[in-house]
Amino acid sequence: MSNEWLWILFAIINFSLLLMVYRIFGKPGLFVWIGMSTVVANIQVVKTIELFGLNATLGNIIYGTAFLATDILNEKYGKRDARKAVWMGFSTLISLTIMMQLAIQFTPGENDVAQPALESLFGIVPRIALGSLTAYIISQYFDVWLYARLKKLFSSDGTLWIRNNGSTMISQLLDSAIFCAIAFLGIYPFEVWLEIFLTTYIIKFIVAAIDTPFLYAAKRFKHPDN
Repeated sequence: MSNEWLWILFAIINFSLLLMVYRIFGKPGLFVWIGMSTVVANIQVVKTIELFGLNATLGNIIYGTAFLATDILNEKYGKRDARKAVWMGFSTLISLTIMMQLAIQFTPGENDVAQPALESLFGIVPRIALGSLTAYIISQYFDVWLYARLKKLFSSDGTLWIRNNGSTMISQLLDSAIFCAIAFLGIYPFEVWLEIFLTTYIIKFIVAAIDTPFLYAAKRFKHPDN
C-alpha cells in the first residue's frame, strides 16, 4: 500500500478512535485524548515520510485530532472546558519532556538496548522543544477563542463546518508559523525554511479538512454531561 493511501486510512482510524473514546467516555474521554495525543504526536514527529511528493512528519494527524477534540468541547460544552483541555495537553507535554530528558541522562546498563532508541525519540534539540511547546499553547488557545467567535457569527448546525474549518485551519497556520520560526529560522536558508513551513501547513490543512465529518458525528452524540 502506498504512503498516500496508508496516510488516508491512518487519518480515518485516528479520528474514528477519537469518536469511539468520546462515545464511550463522554467529556472525560476528550480530556484524556488531548493529553495522550500531544504525547504521541511528539513521538511520531520524529519519523519523516514522503507524501504526495512532499517530505512530511508523521505526527500531523494525531496532532490534528487534538484540535478536533477541543472543537468538540467548545461546541458542546463551551469555551471554558476547551481551555481547560488545552492546559491539560500543555501540562502533559511539559511533564513528558522533563521526565524523558531526565530518563536518558541515566547511564545505561551493560546489557541495555533501549538507550539509543530513547535518545532518538526524546533527545530533542532545545529550540525544537521550545518551538513545539510555544506553538501548541498559542495555537490551541487561539483555536478555542476563534471557534467561540465564529460560533456567535455562524451558530446554526448547517454552518458547523465554517466554524470548525475556519478555526482549525487558521490556528494550524499559526501553529506552523510559530514552530518553524522558533525551531528552524536562521538554521536553513530562507527558501528552504519557507518550503518546510509550507509543506508542514499543507499537510495540516488537509488533516483539518478531513476532520469535518467527524465533528458532525460527535455533535449528534448524547451524554449525560451534555
